[in-house]
Amino acid sequence: MSAPIIRRAVQLLPSCASTGIGSMPHTQVEMGLQAALALDIPFLPQLPLRHPSEFMIPSAIEGLPGLSFDEDGICTVDLAQWEAGRQAFEKRLDEALASGQLDAFEPTPEGCRAWRPFLWEVENRKLALTKAQIAGPFTVLSVARTREGTPTLEVPGLDKALYRLVMARSLAMVKALRRTGTTPLFFLDEPGLYAFQRTQTRHLLALQELKLLVLALQREGALVGIHCCGNTDWGALLDVQPDVLSLDVRLSLDAMLEETDALARFLASGSTLSLGIVPTDLTSTYDVGELSDSVEASLKAALPKNRSFTQVLAHMLLTPACGLAMRSVQDAERILGELRTAQRRLHETLDTERGPEFYVI
Repeated sequence: MSAPIIRRAVQLLPSCASTGIGSMPHTQVEMGLQAALALDIPFLPQLPLRHPSEFMIPSAIEGLPGLSFDEDGICTVDLAQWEAGRQAFEKRLDEALASGQLDAFEPTPEGCRAWRPFLWEVENRKLALTKAQIAGPFTVLSVARTREGTPTLEVPGLDKALYRLVMARSLAMVKALRRTGTTPLFFLDEPGLYAFQRTQTRHLLALQELKLLVLALQREGALVGIHCCGNTDWGALLDVQPDVLSLDVRLSLDAMLEETDALARFLASGSTLSLGIVPTDLTSTYDVGELSDSVEASLKAALPKNRSFTQVLAHMLLTPACGLAMRSVQDAERILGELRTAQRRLHETLDTERGPEFYVI
């Protein structure tokens, strides 16, 4: 079997490393940071329970003229206010993207209270690899609506501005992380892709825009992931070829593995998977050991013939299935504990399958 082609940046990922999706249930920044920094790849915790401005959509597009949101983070745009502020906003956005001077588009304390403390921790701990995330453009444009109920995806001019705002904020965050000396693992959170349809021309364009954003972030020095915790057109998403594709194992792993040709292209490009192996739905009943065994069985049965289970597992990430903001702190602690259990199980499998000869120098 030929050696796998692995992107040089993906080689930075430890085997079965644990990280988080993003949101946490804590109301105190210090406690949220403490939990997020304890994982193998520390991540930026978003803490929306006390401040709805930290829900994924308001946080991603804060600063947009005409934007408002409710206590659940549901965003609406007043088109009259948008048009009144549009010219100045777009001028500021154009100048920032053209010059690369994007500091003004970093998250504010209202959009993410942990952002500045997280940067401080990353720099002072000299962390080599850290994760941050933002709502991706397809989800933003599908979920944020005008006051009349029209998805912003369908509003010419506003759709372009929102996409470029997400790009500016993403690039600003990656630049800030790189200034600390870390390598950013930057995720675009795209649960809205459950609604993606190849028959919709605007959806196809939005997927191309997502791919362009992935490339822009990679050129800025980030490892780029896409997270989708709902089912989607996995073939289309695999062909975007981010460095990491993140999914909910129980909901989507088998469906994704059925896209054999797209999966083969994805793995051949050097990309890897991030498996949301521990359910975050509290109505679920499961055994962590059985979940780990199921992952092993599914991957072994469906991986392309030129990719072994150990090759894929060697750079795969493990996370909870989704964000934890709507769980209790106690539930979040239990889920993260179960994540460590699954990690140990898969590490044992990896060591067994590699065999002692793997470690002979």
